[in-house]
Formats: sequence, C-alpha cells, structure tokens
Amino acid sequence: MSAPDGPTGTTPTGTSTTGTAASGTVASGTTAGPAEDAAAGPARAALRGRPFRLLSVAWAFTNFADSVLAIILAVWVKDLTGSNGAAGLVFAALGLPALASPFLGQLADRVSRRRMLVGAYAVGALSVLALLAVRGPGQVWLVFVVTVLYSTVGFATAAAQSGLVRDMLPDDALAPANGRLTTIDQVFRLLMPAVGAGAYALAGVWPLVAAASVAFAVAAVLVGRIRVAETPPTPADEREPYLGEVTAGFRHLVRTAPLGVLTLALVVAFAAVGLLNAVSLAIVEHGLGLPAALLGPIASVQALGAIVAGLTAARLVARWGAQRVVALGLLVLALGIVPTTGTSVAAIVVGLGGVGLGVTWAVVGFVTERQLRTPGTLQGRVAAASTMLLNVPQLVLTVVGAALLGVLDYRVLLVVTVAGVVVASGLALRGRRAAAAVAE
Repeated sequence: MSAPDGPTGTTPTGTSTTGTAASGTVASGTTAGPAEDAAAGPARAALRGRPFRLLSVAWAFTNFADSVLAIILAVWVKDLTGSNGAAGLVFAALGLPALASPFLGQLADRVSRRRMLVGAYAVGALSVLALLAVRGPGQVWLVFVVTVLYSTVGFATAAAQSGLVRDMLPDDALAPANGRLTTIDQVFRLLMPAVGAGAYALAGVWPLVAAASVAFAVAAVLVGRIRVAETPPTPADEREPYLGEVTAGFRHLVRTAPLGVLTLALVVAFAAVGLLNAVSLAIVEHGLGLPAALLGPIASVQALGAIVAGLTAARLVARWGAQRVVALGLLVLALGIVPTTGTSVAAIVVGLGGVGLGVTWAVVGFVTERQLRTPGTLQGRVAAASTMLLNVPQLVLTVVGAALLGVLDYRVLLVVTVAGVVVASGLALRGRRAAAAVAE
C-alpha cells in the first residue's frame, strides 16, 4: 500500500528549451481560450513526434523490467534464506541509492542526457545478468549488490530523463506527457504482480531475470535512436565549485516560488505515507482478518486509481493550475487513507483507489510545475534533489512506523498519516499564493 511513484522514474520530467514558464502555459491555471487552443496543436504534434514516441516505448520496457525485479528480488531472498529480515533488507537496498541522487543529477547536467540514459540502461541490462550466478544462500550478497546497482540506474535515469524531455517538448505538452508516462508506469504496476508471481512460481527466477535484462537492452537501443537538440551544459568557466553544483538543485527548489512550499508539502505527505507503508500488513491481517498474501491483490487497486489520474491530470492542470492539482491530490490521498482505519474490505478497496488517484495527481502537478520553473541546465539536479527529498523521509518513516507497531495500535499511525497529508494539502495551497505573488 505504498504511494505509487510519479512519472519520474521514478520520475521523468521535461519541456521547453527556455527553462522558464511561458505565459499561457498549462500551469497558468486559467481556462483554455483561443490562444491556448491554437497552442494545443503544436503540443499534440510534439507528443506524437518520433522522439517522444521512442522515449515512451523505452519507458514501457524499463517499467516492465522494474516491475519484474520489484516482484522477485525480496521474494527470492526470502526463498533462499528463509529470513523475513533478509527479504526486508532488499527494500533498504532499493532506497539506499537515493543518497547519491544529487551526484547523479550533477552528472546529468554535465553530459548528454540521451547518452547517459543509454549508458544507464546498458548497465542495468548487464548488472541484472549477474543474478544468473546466484545458486544458493551463499550468493545472496550478489542479489544485494545487483539490487543497489539496479536502483542506482533508476535514480540516474530519473535525473537524465528530466532534461531530455524538457528539451523534447513545448511547455503545453508537459502535463499530458507526465500523465502518459505515469499511465504506462501504473499499467505495469497493475498487471505485473500477478503475471510475475505466476511466472516465478512456474518457471523460477531465471526467465524473469533474462526478460528484465532484455527489456533494459531494448530501452537502451530505443533511446539511442532519439534525435533531439539538447540544452548545452553551463560552460566550464561559469560553473560553481563542485559542492555548489551538487547542491544547486536543492537551492533552486527552496528559492523558487512556488516550488519551495510545494516541495515541503510533498515531503510532509510522502513521509506520512511512509507510516501507511509500515502498517500495510497490519491493515490486512488485523483490520480485515485476511491472510497477508492478499496484500498484493488488495493494494493493486491503487494502480487503477493512478491510471485514471494519469489520463485526467493534464486536463486538471490546464483548467486549475498545477498548485491546485497538487493540493487536490493530497486531499484525495488523505480521504483515501481514512477507510483503512476500519474493517470493511469494500471501503478499503475504494479508499486505496483514492490513494492511487490522489498521489498521482499530486506528483504530476508538482513535476509539471517543477519543469516549467527550472532552467534546462538545472533540470537534472532539481529532479534528483526532489527525488531524494521525497524518497528518504518516506523510507525513514517506514522504518520508524515498523518500530512503533510494537507499542502502538496501527490505527493511531493511520490517524497521524491522515493528519500529516491534510497539513500537506494546506501547504500546497500556500504554494499557489506564492506563485501568484511572483506573477504580480
């Protein structure tokens, strides 16, 4: 019952080469008029263009690989060792590379993002093949090494894809692009748990490992065929010292309205959702009285909500503005969590659909606003900084929540989660006022 990742790879980003929010863009929050209708043509053409089509197909292959690996790694370690603790360490290994995000973002802003994506996917394809050497508990360490490498590839591609999409699409195409990429992501999250688990039970891990490796390799080939004029990096004589460059993404988020308060809102919300992650099994076992094995099927309804959100986010952003969509998404997220404090299966399933809907609206709105207000030369570092800020607090609160389960009723933690997300929704509305002040 975790919050679904956003369209950044865990979040692709993107847009025009200017790096500034153009007037009348999708983030303006006004109702579309004649000028916006005229601009919609170029936006649709860009989304149908060869570069974004190739990237979308590559994104589908990488999400297939990601879904396969996310399913099998922890289960495989549990089967090899018989230890739930060892299996839990797989999730820690997946989150560990988030600490390297600022350095990966700095790299993405200094090299060709297209080539960085190709290289990262190639590393993913080769590193996954190392799993074929695992034959028993004695090689479990290799699973952890590959897990860290595979996760690092995800954070690297999130940073690199940010700038590439930004150079590929006009401002008005950003929200539709983010919605489309999110929809692709969530389709695989919905379908792969059942398909992957069945394949693992029938054929074991090797076919899944091979399929993931091939998917990464195909993605590398597809991205290698993309042709787009990339924003050149800042000239060497104009660069900051290395530490200043690495932290530039954080400074931009803090100093740029409304990104500062929107980032804070999502940090608070995602940290609170870490508590939801921690009590997921307790909701199923104690709240519903069902076997823990049903967590996957029950939680998969989140993906259905996220798919709906991905298909509708662009229209909402165009009509209401990105800040309002973030606030709305967080409010829907809070309302979706409320039923998990009860014992009704139907209410919880509906609520989890709301969780998927709300998180995805919030993330698409935030990513769109971030893209529009970030210069092309900073895209990688800002994307990496936001990825780190959203992932690390959630990981910490998940660990804290797991520890508190021994002394607190899980419903207490859920009430705290709802309260935190409601506060975050209010912060997002402050972001809207901050943006209005800047525009004036």
